[in-house]
Amino acid sequence: MDVNQLNFKHLYYFWRVAKEGSLTHAANQIHTSQSALSTQIRQLENRLDTPLFDRQGRHLELTAKGQQVFTYAENIFGLGEQMLGWLDGREEGTTRVRVGSVSTMSRNFQVNWLRPLLRDPSVVLSVDSGSLQTLIERLLRHQLDVVLANEPVPSDPTRPVSSRFLGSQIISLVGRADRWAGASLQVPEELDAVEMAMPSVRHSVRLQFDALCFAAGVQPRVRAEIDDMTMLRLIARDSGWLSILPEVVVQDELHSGELVHVGQSSQLTEHFYAITVQHGRLVGPLNQLLVDAATRTIFT
Repeated sequence: MDVNQLNFKHLYYFWRVAKEGSLTHAANQIHTSQSALSTQIRQLENRLDTPLFDRQGRHLELTAKGQQVFTYAENIFGLGEQMLGWLDGREEGTTRVRVGSVSTMSRNFQVNWLRPLLRDPSVVLSVDSGSLQTLIERLLRHQLDVVLANEPVPSDPTRPVSSRFLGSQIISLVGRADRWAGASLQVPEELDAVEMAMPSVRHSVRLQFDALCFAAGVQPRVRAEIDDMTMLRLIARDSGWLSILPEVVVQDELHSGELVHVGQSSQLTEHFYAITVQHGRLVGPLNQLLVDAATRTIFT
């Protein structure tokens, strides 16, 4: 079919339903009936000769081709909304960048990576945290532009995403300077019965560390299991316990001398990824940030 045979009104209705994730919400937003909306989306599917939604009762789920069509529609109508906003003088000269970050990620790492956007006066930045699964679902609904994670996400026809490697860091053992200055311990061999604060078992670092300890027959004395890296940083700073974590988490305390490096293992590393929708349109500043990722220092 030629592009002049494509009904852009039907495509727009499809885009709004996919974006809202609900026929009811979309109908309310564009002030039309659900039946009219459903009829016109079916007409679009007939014209494209492919189903765009899997329908299970009232629940709508994008098909693999529906995901791709939605990506193109997001580019078309997203740019259209930006153009109208510019013509109306709304947020003139600004670009909104929507970032999702896995809740177990270091806040220092996030700020380090986002710093070029913080310096750009044209950027309006929003950052949300949550579980990886929830964030990926929001990414696929184009409610986020990028997800920062410490593991890659496999791509498949129902989940067309790209995981871009940003860097990795060896995990370190750190402790308060007034107790551990000058100490150097082998990880994990010299940690038997040592009091420690650690990431929770939801964190890949903890799983790696537990496996090393099991292989070495070592049992540290776990005093705290912390899911949030910011909280773990505070525990490391204010307790006398050792902590196992990426140095980027405590970069300020190491620089000031409150905490000291006590040991590390090359078998303990954390990897960092930026996850985006395949073939999706990335706003200019974010696209440049991803292009420059390989040449930037993001751990200091």
